[in-house]
Amino acid sequence: MAWMRTVAGRLKSDYRYSNTIVYNNFIWPKVTEKNKSQIEKTAQMILDARAKHPTMSLAQLYDELTMPEDLRNAHTANDKAVMKAYGFKPSMTEPEIVAELFKLYEVKLKELEQEEKKKEEKSKATEKSRSGKAN
Repeated sequence: MAWMRTVAGRLKSDYRYSNTIVYNNFIWPKVTEKNKSQIEKTAQMILDARAKHPTMSLAQLYDELTMPEDLRNAHTANDKAVMKAYGFKPSMTEPEIVAELFKLYEVKLKELEQEEKKKEEKSKATEKSRSGKAN
């Protein structure tokens, strides 16, 4: 939620979710199989908790006053698993988390720029090779 609150747009006071702005640019860490397994387990706990309350809307499920305890506990477990996968301390504040995510995002952008540069150089070399053979 920290990432979404930082990068998402707003319409009045409501967040505007966009897969291209909020989720497609979210930096995911390189996780171990153990991290991945724990995150999958806790994500399933969230889905299972939601399924136990079929008469509640998402608004009711996620309202601070009406959120079922099992769903809250599942989200807390998921938060801990994700924080561990990132190597973040459990005591980190939301601004600290966002700052670290932006650092990871910058690293990823540099990696992508390098990959793009290599592709361009390879393409130029291939084109040069082809034009040399044509002569």
